[in-house]
Amino acid sequence: MSSSEGRAAGAGGPSGPSGATGESTFVYVTFIRTTPQALWEALTSRAYTERYWFGMHHECDWRAGSSWSLRFADGRVADSGEIVESGAPHRLVICWRNMFRPELYAEGDSVCTLQIEQVEYAVKLTVTHCMERPGSKFIEAVSGGWPRILSNLKTLLETGEALMPLVATDD
Repeated sequence: MSSSEGRAAGAGGPSGPSGATGESTFVYVTFIRTTPQALWEALTSRAYTERYWFGMHHECDWRAGSSWSLRFADGRVADSGEIVESGAPHRLVICWRNMFRPELYAEGDSVCTLQIEQVEYAVKLTVTHCMERPGSKFIEAVSGGWPRILSNLKTLLETGEALMPLVATDD
């Protein structure tokens, strides 16, 4: 079972038209043949994350109020923030800020919500990444990154191997 969809909306430019709230939003939905618990573990475990997130890993204890960071393989901080909500194995909300690209850092914080639902023999993963800024360059950037990361995650969980096992850099 396989289905996925990505959509970005923001003000002008490649992201699309402005929303009523003045937000820029990216939504991606995919169905993965796994269990909610296995998907949660893949989303929060360093060993899994490094395999599908191009060598990057999270540093976090995954409790609401805890600090969170996403780091390159060499340890540099790519993104950081805080866990807003953690409801294993069904919902995770992260306050998220890019740390390595000055133009994205300047846009401020975004919110990323990961919703996990059992649907028949699969799990539906919905990632909603938004920022209270129309035409966000950050949301435009994640709209290119999330599909690659989530395709890797889906393939890894279903086959045991990542689709694109490359290491990320900030180049």
